[in-house]
Amino acid sequence: MVTDTLGLLLAVEVTPANTGDRDGAVGLLPLLRRLHRDITLLWADGAYTGRIVQWAREELDLTLDIVKGASQRTGFTVPPRRWVAERTFAWLMNSRHLARDYETLPENSEAVIRWSMVTRMSRRLARPPAAGRH
Repeated sequence: MVTDTLGLLLAVEVTPANTGDRDGAVGLLPLLRRLHRDITLLWADGAYTGRIVQWAREELDLTLDIVKGASQRTGFTVPPRRWVAERTFAWLMNSRHLARDYETLPENSEAVIRWSMVTRMSRRLARPPAAGRH
């Protein structure tokens, strides 16, 4: 799953549980590139280190900026933007259908994730603006 800086879904690909993050990214990043040509920088966690960074730069013209984990920092610092994807996962878990894995096909799981995000965004667009916001 790839989100923007607000945590809104940009691309999703469901893979089997035995597929690692880097292997899944090989299918997801070209999809992101086709859907959103203007995106050039992605923040990723330490699971995406290694050859995938160079591959993304050379093949897709994408820069993968690896956010350092807590063990690689000194003192208390908030990791930049790492919480965005986690917040999106929390939003998705509010969808009752996604709280359990009911789907048998990856395509169906992807559709349910997209539908959950459509529901979330339509609610956000439909609510009245908060006081003091324009």
